[in-house]
Amino acid sequence: MDKNSFAKTPPMGWNSWDCYGAAVNEEQLLGNAEYMAKNLKQFGWQYVVCDIQWYEPNAKDNDYNNFTELCMDEYSRLIPAENRFPSSKNGAGFKPISDKIHSMGLKFGIHIMRGIPRQAVHRNTKILGTDKTAREIAHHFSVCSWNTDMYGIEADRKGAQEYYDSIFELYASWGVDFVKVDDICVTEFRKWDNPYSARAEVEMIRKAIDKTGRPIVLSLSPGPAEISVAEHLCENANMWRLTGDFWDDWTQLRSMFDRCKMWENVVAKGKWPDCDMLPLGRISKNGTCHGEKNRYTNFTHDEQITLMTLWCIFRSPLMFGGEMRENDEWTLNLITNSEVLAVNQDSHGGKEIFRDDSTVIRKAYDNKNNVIFAVFNISDEKNTVVVDFNKFGFETEKTLRDLWKRDDICKTENIMNFEVAPHGAVLYKIY
Repeated sequence: MDKNSFAKTPPMGWNSWDCYGAAVNEEQLLGNAEYMAKNLKQFGWQYVVCDIQWYEPNAKDNDYNNFTELCMDEYSRLIPAENRFPSSKNGAGFKPISDKIHSMGLKFGIHIMRGIPRQAVHRNTKILGTDKTAREIAHHFSVCSWNTDMYGIEADRKGAQEYYDSIFELYASWGVDFVKVDDICVTEFRKWDNPYSARAEVEMIRKAIDKTGRPIVLSLSPGPAEISVAEHLCENANMWRLTGDFWDDWTQLRSMFDRCKMWENVVAKGKWPDCDMLPLGRISKNGTCHGEKNRYTNFTHDEQITLMTLWCIFRSPLMFGGEMRENDEWTLNLITNSEVLAVNQDSHGGKEIFRDDSTVIRKAYDNKNNVIFAVFNISDEKNTVVVDFNKFGFETEKTLRDLWKRDDICKTENIMNFEVAPHGAVLYKIY
């Protein structure tokens, strides 16, 4: 199975983390799916992803309950908490939710942590397909620094691959289309974890997905991923995080230009460096996460334009983080501009071509090889950017189209001035 064949363009969808943290429930999941089907599906949005702790009955906000009881089957596999996902009763798992989401013409995804539950190790429960037990495959020093649910796995132990095979067999039976695996993208570089680093677990996950025969998109997090292992990431994953959790903070957004510059030559079909989620609309409904509880994004309108412009021209996956049912008109228009989204889905050759203290310019080509370019003002003041079209290889005497306004502006000239708001961006096509 060619893993690049089912993520030919950057995945677009919704993830529950930014608005519901560890405590999303069935009603919220399906409610957002219904909103997507009605308002966003026609623009290419399709994945509905249930983030972390879906197997924890007591999850209530953005915080983790250390060493808490988890829902688990006899084979050491985590299953949905029935009090939060009632349709999962009687061993149904996520299949009923997945079926409903598929019936809307959408795809369903889940979040998991790498490794095997500590609870399974302490109880020494069975592993499907082998006589080995959880305790025999666990790597007791390989633990997550921010979540207590899991131990890493000793990749060379009998039963290790069988465990990963068993959980992805379960996910495939539920109809899962997307799996975000956490605590794995940077674990590679924990020196104490060698020689059984996250590299080996990524490879076991890849084998397990391939064995199912189901086209499950594999997303790795958190970052920052290291460019030195880009080849390994490209071989095994469909997307991987370039940063830690990205929130609605201008400093974090400004630093993303460096990440995009570093990874721009890696972007390819089925291999998508991931700038992380879009903390837009109504976020942090369950807790104070990098700002006030139950807030609209702290990003200004201009910063939101910059965010969407950069993610699109770089071709990052687009995972909306807000409670979509509370989108205002601005937010809905922001994520349904078909001409801007086409840059994300259909452009190629994206590169940064200019940067100074106040300005970044990125260039790409659409599917007809027309030039697309974005001008970003990364300063705190309004900026008039003078662009020499000859210097950057832009054609003159052509039509200049503003993709955000979806309007033809003028004919291109040798030298053109662009007024860009503080922390703002403009996006154009020349044709």
